[in-house]
Amino acid sequence: MNLLHNLIKSTGWLSIADRAPLDDNDDRNTQEEMDSHAGELRNELVQNGYNAAVDKLRAKEYPQLEDVTYLDHAGTTIYASSLIRQISDDLLSNLYGNPHSQSPSSQLTSKRIRDTRLKVLRLFNASPEEYDIVFCASATAGMKLVMEAFSAQGTFPYRYHKDCHTSAVGIRETSGSAKCFVSDGEVEAWLCCGPTEREPNSFHQGLFVYPAQSNFSGRRLPLSWPTKLRTSGHNFWSLVDAAALVTTAALDISSIEPDFAVVSFYKMFGYPDLGGLLVRKATPGMTEFLERRRYFGGGTVAAVIAQNEHFHAKRNGVPHENMEDGTLPFHSILALDNAIDVQRQLFGDYSQISKHTTALAMCLYQHLLRLEHYNKRHVCKVYSEPLHFQDGCPWSDDWSARQGPIVTFNMKRSDGGWVGYSEVEKLAAIKGIHIRTGGLCNPGGIESYIGLKPWEIKQNYESGHRCWDDQDVLHGKPTGAIRVSIGPMTTYKDITRFVAFLKEFYVEKARSSLDKEPVRGNWGGKASAVVESITIYPIKSCGGYKIPAGVTWELKPHGLEWDREWCLVHLGTGSAMNQKQYNKMALIRPSIDLTARALNVTAVGSFNSISVPLAFPEANTLQTSASRVCGDKIDAMTYSEPEIIEFFSTAIGVPCTLARFPSLTSKRHFKPHLAAATNCDTAICEAKQPPILLSNESPILLVNRSSVDYLNEIIKLSGGKGAKIDAFRANIVISEIGPNKSPYAEDTWKHLQIGREYLELLGPCRRCQMVCIDQQTAVKHEEPYVTLSKTRKIGGRILFGQHATHLSVKSRLTSPGIKVGDLVRILDSEPEMRNDEKPA
Repeated sequence: MNLLHNLIKSTGWLSIADRAPLDDNDDRNTQEEMDSHAGELRNELVQNGYNAAVDKLRAKEYPQLEDVTYLDHAGTTIYASSLIRQISDDLLSNLYGNPHSQSPSSQLTSKRIRDTRLKVLRLFNASPEEYDIVFCASATAGMKLVMEAFSAQGTFPYRYHKDCHTSAVGIRETSGSAKCFVSDGEVEAWLCCGPTEREPNSFHQGLFVYPAQSNFSGRRLPLSWPTKLRTSGHNFWSLVDAAALVTTAALDISSIEPDFAVVSFYKMFGYPDLGGLLVRKATPGMTEFLERRRYFGGGTVAAVIAQNEHFHAKRNGVPHENMEDGTLPFHSILALDNAIDVQRQLFGDYSQISKHTTALAMCLYQHLLRLEHYNKRHVCKVYSEPLHFQDGCPWSDDWSARQGPIVTFNMKRSDGGWVGYSEVEKLAAIKGIHIRTGGLCNPGGIESYIGLKPWEIKQNYESGHRCWDDQDVLHGKPTGAIRVSIGPMTTYKDITRFVAFLKEFYVEKARSSLDKEPVRGNWGGKASAVVESITIYPIKSCGGYKIPAGVTWELKPHGLEWDREWCLVHLGTGSAMNQKQYNKMALIRPSIDLTARALNVTAVGSFNSISVPLAFPEANTLQTSASRVCGDKIDAMTYSEPEIIEFFSTAIGVPCTLARFPSLTSKRHFKPHLAAATNCDTAICEAKQPPILLSNESPILLVNRSSVDYLNEIIKLSGGKGAKIDAFRANIVISEIGPNKSPYAEDTWKHLQIGREYLELLGPCRRCQMVCIDQQTAVKHEEPYVTLSKTRKIGGRILFGQHATHLSVKSRLTSPGIKVGDLVRILDSEPEMRNDEKPA
């Protein structure tokens, strides 16, 4: 194996990482420079297992991957065009009936299912004399079937490895006696020592579960354990989770002989959405044991009495006859038959797929290890198995025995702080790169590789962190990781593009100017700016309503009046919708008519409109609906009028309706942990936070026109299109007076005065890809998020604009308010008010 040895010695792709730091212009040439060496890299890869045919078949078989870098094959691989055509031809040429019937069409289905069972067993080299395949929804569903059988005996001893998927960890909740092995050594010691007197429930059949390959790190675990367990004297059966392994490697059941194994076929072929449970029916007592499973469904019983008596008789035979409850997903099983054939036609056997994916994974792995910042600090903390070298070259056979084609990692900045994986995924999505980030459904991986202790996981949960949210760094540690997984149709260009992406956005070539003392501007408490515009967003994530000039708009404790008091909720899920998922929400145009006391709504491209009273309607006219906003549970009041549902559903193209979250019921507050990469023990976190309605983070968002103009200058220098100021969805835009401008001076502001009102600045706004949506057309672009990620990344967060809250005054007789044209003063300290103007 000389792949990386030759690459390192060459002046090709790998050598780019060794060159002198690049200046800003070089960022734009990173991909082109890598592409110029692509031919040399490709030749080296071919010599070491790379399947050159993939480059040719990719455009024909996977048109959905055009202009996309898909690197989440551990989640699901991609289905081939010829597979879909073959399935379509099959279904159009044959009549398939329900296999529980006796008609000719049903008998044809039954025959095809029998043939497919045999084909699957042969795929995994499992003898039909010893094994049976039970079709189910997924690998998780297969585990659950096994759990149901074990639970029928009451409590049972359960052992599982720390690298298990969450679905395997969940079995412990029904066992009554569970233990997690935290290392391979613990498993080996348990297998060697045999049972002890203290082993609980030894008279019950026990279950030992472990993954053949970790879905977190890609580490491959010993396949010898099922055989060792069978001869150890333990009254345990083994279940091997092979879902991650079989995406790119062969599973030879005959050589490892597990009692159970689970797979997910969509991870192998992209389609169909189907799983499988392999059962070793040759294990003594297996068939009788599985028949103890209490639940039965259609097709799994020989006789049943519904009335008077509780009697039923299970089908006696192979495991699938009493475990496949109800009608099988027979069209999916027929598709699986086709999928196995197409995979073999396109890529050959699994040894070829394994060599192809291993060559690419090793190349990526070495690149990540070599990425350095200007100060020689490494960029990536990689959680894959280390490479071993033989005669100075990486040993691929050794690595593929220990490591699958998954590279999981986190990144650090030049100052040693962690880069948030959520920010990486957002930017990658804009660049057309598909990866997986977060906890990866592998809690043991989070604990082992990232080093989170149980108390830290609980602390993060109590702080509001959930597996699916954006809180990617808490208390100085990542809460998850970045996973790149390679599949049969991955090409070397996918790898070069991903590495170029990391080099462009996360390898720091020089000390960032943002680490230096920020520009404060020559304000000195003078009126050096005016309010350029005031905008409210009555319906969350929809278009804004600009307050007309000369109109004073009232300030409430939760922000500007009528700002984000409504939202759209999906009729199917009840969840609050947002513009990131439904771009057309930008084309909804709400306005406030204070004379008629109404919320009027139109939509671009529609002649229809609706009007909703501002006054809160009678309780019986709205329905209470549980929903979520930015992770918070809320009780929104939904409108059920047909015309409202029809208007919004037609405008967005999704079944939805309007909902209201009245200010009197708000229990939400400013979320400083989303705005800045700080720990929750800061002073601002300890203080009582300002209330908010349906805004994501704070009562008011303020943007400085000078900062937007400066950002656009940078974008235009790189050939991009400048951002319109409404992309930042600010409530207040201020514009400096005079020729001298101070972009980003707002980073240093603490308090400001607008007209007679005082605002406290709460911190910078953490940005997401929503700023890329043109608020006039709903078209999504790369900018300004790409340039922001290069120029406004502070503490690992992309920040632009400032959160603010109004400081109310107790004794003022008039309602507080601001208007366009009000003078703005930046105060160096807390505002000094008259005695009759003390904050409430």
